[in-house]
Amino acid sequence: MLEVILDTETTGLSVAEKHRIVEIGCIELKNQIPTNRIFHQYINPMRTSSEAAFKVHGYTDDFLSDKKTFSEIAESFFDFIKDKKIIIHNAPFDLSFLNYELKLAKKEPMNTSNVIDTLELARQKFPGSQNSLDALCKRFNIDNSKREKHSALLDCQLLKEVYINLVDQKEPKLNLTNVEIPTPNFSQKENNNKKLGKVIKPNSKEIDEHKKYLKLDLTKNFFT
Repeated sequence: MLEVILDTETTGLSVAEKHRIVEIGCIELKNQIPTNRIFHQYINPMRTSSEAAFKVHGYTDDFLSDKKTFSEIAESFFDFIKDKKIIIHNAPFDLSFLNYELKLAKKEPMNTSNVIDTLELARQKFPGSQNSLDALCKRFNIDNSKREKHSALLDCQLLKEVYINLVDQKEPKLNLTNVEIPTPNFSQKENNNKKLGKVIKPNSKEIDEHKKYLKLDLTKNFFT
């Protein structure tokens, strides 16, 4: 199944305050390998960005003023993500904004059954640790030095690497269920004879001759 890494940038932190999306970025993967297909759009939010949001992404109201609205790009966006698994970091945030935009555009909400939240994956794998995108980049030695400002497409590139590290099995698994280790059986006389050979005991004459040999002064053979 094809997968899509998805990220958004917004005018603020809450749809309750009627904040909107200003950028959408998507990268398509097949078997966790990029297909070189991307979807990227700056969006006119039809309102001003908060000061805090501007500090995060750096998109001015003037820069966004001549961009298409979400309604104008919605069809091409959904064509790109259709029937694909969606990978998002902190999915509730992005989904709340996407569904708010869809509501304003009088369209059906997103289907969340095929969404994977990498923040939840990270929390399960590293409980109690910092699991922000930057923290995970540091954990997996992913270069995020270009992330001076947040950018949907750049964050998708970083999230792609994080996702692969979260789900990839780095160590090979050994299947030992069908391996039989033979156990030597020394309880049977027949097996013992095969391994050790037949034992021959000396007779009484041979024993007497051996005792006489041991009593000999062998040093005379060397020094006389």
